[in-house]
This record gives sequence, structure tokens and C-alpha cells, in this order.
Amino acid sequence: MTGESGMDKTSIIGIILGIIAVGVGMVLKGVSVVALANPAAILIILVGTMATVTIAFPTNEIKKVPKLFGVIFKEQEEADMGELIRMFSDWAQLARKEGLLALEAKTGEIEDEFLKNGLSLAVDGQSADYIRDILSEEIEAMEERHSVGAAIFSQAGTYAPTLGVLGAVIGLIAALGYMNDSEALGHAISAAFVATLMGIFTGYVLWHPFSNKLKRKSKQEAKVKYLMVEGILSILEGEAPRVIEQKLAAYLPAGERKQILEESVVGNNE
Repeated sequence: MTGESGMDKTSIIGIILGIIAVGVGMVLKGVSVVALANPAAILIILVGTMATVTIAFPTNEIKKVPKLFGVIFKEQEEADMGELIRMFSDWAQLARKEGLLALEAKTGEIEDEFLKNGLSLAVDGQSADYIRDILSEEIEAMEERHSVGAAIFSQAGTYAPTLGVLGAVIGLIAALGYMNDSEALGHAISAAFVATLMGIFTGYVLWHPFSNKLKRKSKQEAKVKYLMVEGILSILEGEAPRVIEQKLAAYLPAGERKQILEESVVGNNE
């Protein structure tokens, strides 16, 4: 039911494109890329952003940041929703023929803990309302955890550009010491705005997009889990395999939905 995990190519490609866009844009504008090698600006933006986020969130949430980077840059193992629908259809057929207890043997074959727990509750004879409440609370708790992670990067994206302005102000204050040397003054002013560039770049090319990536992955994971809930409850209520397929196909994009339903019609006609 799951695919192989690997690097999330969109995250890597997006960062590379962002760096190329800024780097090539600077060269085309006649600005030397070497100007970005500004230790003071890097310190103010990166360390300053880390400081603000550390102040804004409690320790137990900050400790999860390395894991969040893993989520952003690794393609998570994801259940194939089409395969899940076919599996629920098969389980429904088995349950209608041999009863719910016949599914008990299937729980040992399931790797997904959420699905295994839900099916076990159904086999144990728990009511549909109880199962829905338990599983829905688990999904909501997961979404809450994920929203905290997204909020960390969202806040970093808000703070970084402001710190860029702060870095520019500090640089301009330093530049005032070169009022009698026009060439040195020009270099100092140029260096002052490097902090602003870095703040805007990290905020809007890194941190805010990272936050959005976490939100999208969380939403997709929740969608798969809600499909599982509906599949389990449909089996518990004794619905026909064809009805279950039609109900769960609503979670799929139009193209995949049509394919699932067409396969179901062919299977029923054979």
C-alpha cells in the first residue's frame, strides 16, 4: 500500500531554481555574486531568525525542527488510495460472505498502524460512532502536531525580512562613518542592503514555502486517513463492495476515480 520513500524532488528543485533566479539576476544587473559573502548579514539573518523562532516556540516544539526538515526534503511513504479502495472492496466481499471476524486475519498483514487499529476496533464489535470518534480524534491530533511545525517556518518567514531591514539599518549606520570617502561609502551602503536581500530571500523562497509544503503533506495524509475511516465504517455497516468503491472514489481525482469505477464494472461483469 505504500511506495518507496526518497528525496522530495520538488523541494530540491525549487531551492535550486530560487538560487539560480537570484544569482543570475544579480549578474545580469551587474552585481557581483561575491557581494553575498557578507558574514555580518548572514549572522543577522540566520542566527537572528533562529533566535526569534526559539523565543516564539517552547522547547518541545523547537526540538522537532530537524525532523521537520526531514519531512520537507524526503518523499514520505504514502498509501496508494486506488489500491486502498480495491482492498476495502475485497474486504467488504469477504465480510459479507464470512462475517466481520473473517477480517481478523487481515489485521496482521497491515503495516499502517492507523488502519490496523481501526479495523481491529471494527472486528472487536465496537459501534460505528465510537470508531469514528476515536479515529477522527487521532486525525485531529495529527493535524494539530503538523500545524505547529508549519507555524514554526511560517513565523521564520515573517521574521526574516524584518531582520533584513534591521541588518540594512545597522549597515547604514556603519556607512555613515565613511562620509568623507565616497568610494568606501558606496561599498558600505551596498553591503548594508545584502542583509535585506538575504532576509527577503530566506523568508519568501525558503521559510514560507517550507511551511506550505508541510501543510500540503499534512492535508494529504489526513485525506488518506479519512478515506480509511470511511472504508472501515462502510464494511462495518455491511455495504456492498460496489457501493464502497463509489463512495471512496470521491476522494480521488476525476481521472483516477473513473479508472477505479470502470475496473469495478469490468470485475463485476466477469
